[in-house]
Amino acid sequence: MGAARGIAGSDRPEQEGCFLAANEYECDWFVRMNNTGGPVDVWEVSGVDADSLVESPQGYYFFPGVVDCDRVRLVRRDIPPVNHR
Repeated sequence: MGAARGIAGSDRPEQEGCFLAANEYECDWFVRMNNTGGPVDVWEVSGVDADSLVESPQGYYFFPGVVDCDRVRLVRRDIPPVNHR
């Protein structure tokens, strides 16, 4: 994570890995969760075997490890935060 905050505003990873959305609905849910106050990007990850994913206690799946940069592709950029008021 480096110096950046997580999408939910945390300062440390929720799990030791990278959460991945299985479909557009999950992707949109993660984007709407953003409470960092700034825009977010959506990246597509290729070459991940579904059997390698681990379910978190919250019911979301993550890849337990580092995703190599040659396996990601930017698909949506600078999505503004949702106004929850």
